[in-house]
Amino acid sequence: HAHEAKLQLIAYNNDFEVFAEADPFSVGNNSGILTHFTWLDTFKPLRSGKVTVSLIVGTNGIRQTLDEPTREGIYAFALQPQFSGRGRIIFSVETEKGESEIIVDGISVFSDSHSAEHDAEDKEITSSSGVVFTKEQSWKTDFATDFPKREPFGQVIKTTALIKPTPGGEIVVSSKTNGIVSFPDNSVLEGKTVTAGQILFSVSGSELAENNIAVRFAEAKSNFEKAEADYNRLRELAEEKIISDRELRQAKNQYENAKAVYDNLENFSSGGQNVFSPMNGYIKQLFVSNGMYLEAGQPVLSIAQNNTLMLHADVQQKYLPVLDSIRSANIRTLHDNKTYSSQELNGRILSVGKSVHTNNFLIPVVLQIENKSGILTGSFVELYLKTVTNSQALTVPNTALLEEQGIYSVFVQVTPELFEKQEVKTGTTDGLKTEILHGLSKEDRIVTKGAVLVKLAQNTGALDAHSGHVH
Repeated sequence: HAHEAKLQLIAYNNDFEVFAEADPFSVGNNSGILTHFTWLDTFKPLRSGKVTVSLIVGTNGIRQTLDEPTREGIYAFALQPQFSGRGRIIFSVETEKGESEIIVDGISVFSDSHSAEHDAEDKEITSSSGVVFTKEQSWKTDFATDFPKREPFGQVIKTTALIKPTPGGEIVVSSKTNGIVSFPDNSVLEGKTVTAGQILFSVSGSELAENNIAVRFAEAKSNFEKAEADYNRLRELAEEKIISDRELRQAKNQYENAKAVYDNLENFSSGGQNVFSPMNGYIKQLFVSNGMYLEAGQPVLSIAQNNTLMLHADVQQKYLPVLDSIRSANIRTLHDNKTYSSQELNGRILSVGKSVHTNNFLIPVVLQIENKSGILTGSFVELYLKTVTNSQALTVPNTALLEEQGIYSVFVQVTPELFEKQEVKTGTTDGLKTEILHGLSKEDRIVTKGAVLVKLAQNTGALDAHSGHVH
């Protein structure tokens, strides 16, 4: 024989992918079983755990247990069958996460080694155009395989959206009095984080000839202290019935008026009237410069919160019939080229316009999201608005698709170490998944992550399917 044929055993359960290359099974002969265990949730190797392999033919069985992997992810078993016939192999895995059992059916044990080798040659899985990508290679990278999904996939409206703060997420802070504005040292800058109650700036009129707030404060304080003393003295006299209730009410009224004026100016310090941040956030914009004269009510700066954001998008009028069926969206950020579903960002559709903008004749759509991905207000994102539908489509993750000069393809798994490039015709995309019109069935296990790496392996021309292993 040109080479000794190996049996390729492939099985899956909810926890593991098992890929084993085994010597053909014949009675009385040792068969090595080089087995790769891959966690399906991460596509990383089984690094520790006790594994038992059982070869069962009829009611007879033999087993071997290994407490640790021979190499990371790889368990090298050796079994010597005692009975011929049809049987199965069971891998029992015990890890910290629990126990798991993977079954490989259709195992043949022959009475002589010659028949076993011929059977292995007949069953050998080969591909003339296949690309070898070993388990050791895939374990080191961000790699995954899965089946295409048949699922509801409606019309997708692709547009761009402008990021704005929510109405309650931005506050303009204004001067409360006339005077000269003064900012603390380097703590009030655009983009700087502020906390509720922090001093933002002070407005002082102490150097002004007219409308001098320092004079007004001193006057208010003097009036308040006098009114308070008068009111307290008259209260004692009223208790002794020396003065009338009317005089006491008049003193109380003067005291409360003086107190209101004084309280209004109470956060005035020797440096002027201090203005505090009304909320946590960051300084979005400064409207004035240090030392400028301000009128009462004049905007000084704006504070924004980036926790919750609004997405303002415009769509063409031709989509009007399906706008009411928009239920969710996918959002692609341009600064890091990542795509998020609206569910990931706790997003929701706030409104769909019932009229068009007069300047561009487009229909506004507004969404709200939680900012979990560092999106900046004022920036743009790509938006895929998804409509609800009853129609089903075969879809694959966008990470599974390779594009060359407008032609799309995927890598279909032949074995967990051998992949064939398959051209597909694509339909619409929602930014995360793409509809496959033909070229693929839902029984085809494909590379969903790491397709580019398999393509690179194809370009390097790796042909030996056993190059990654030591037998």
